[in-house]
Amino acid sequence: MEDNTKLQKEFQKKIKPFQPKVHYIKNGSKAFVVGGIICAIGQGISNFYLRVFDLTETTAVSPTIATLILIAALMTGLGIFDRLGQFAGAGAIVPVTGFANAIASAALEHRSEGLVLGIGANMFRIAGAVIAFGVVSAYLVGLTRLLVQTLIT
Repeated sequence: MEDNTKLQKEFQKKIKPFQPKVHYIKNGSKAFVVGGIICAIGQGISNFYLRVFDLTETTAVSPTIATLILIAALMTGLGIFDRLGQFAGAGAIVPVTGFANAIASAALEHRSEGLVLGIGANMFRIAGAVIAFGVVSAYLVGLTRLLVQTLIT
C-alpha cells in the first residue's frame, strides 16, 4: 500500500509540468458576467410580459421561463450555446437555460435514430436524473415543512 502511494506521488510530480494551468479568477469572472447577463435577459423578458401583456409578477413567471427555454433550445440547435458554454463555463448553466440545453443537445444527438426511438427515448437521458432529484427533493422538503408546522402548532 505504501509503495502504491509513493508511486502515485512520483507520477503526480512527473506530470505536473504538462498539466494546463487553471485560471480561477479569469474563469470565475467570465462565469459571473455571462450568468449575470443571462439573468438580466430573463428579467428583461419578465418586464416585457409585465408591461405589454399587463400580467402580474406571479403570472409573468411561466411565460418568462418558457421563453428562456425556447431561446436556449434554439441556441443549442444553432450551435451557439455550445460556444457560449466553452467560453463561460458554469456561467452558461444558469438553471433554466442549462436544463434546456441538456435536453435539446441530447435530442439533437439522437435525431438520426428517429422521432420515437431516437429523440423521444433519449431526450431525458441526461436530464432525467435532474428531474427525479428535483421531484424527490421537493417532496422531502415539503414533508419536512409539514412535519415541523404540525409539531409547532
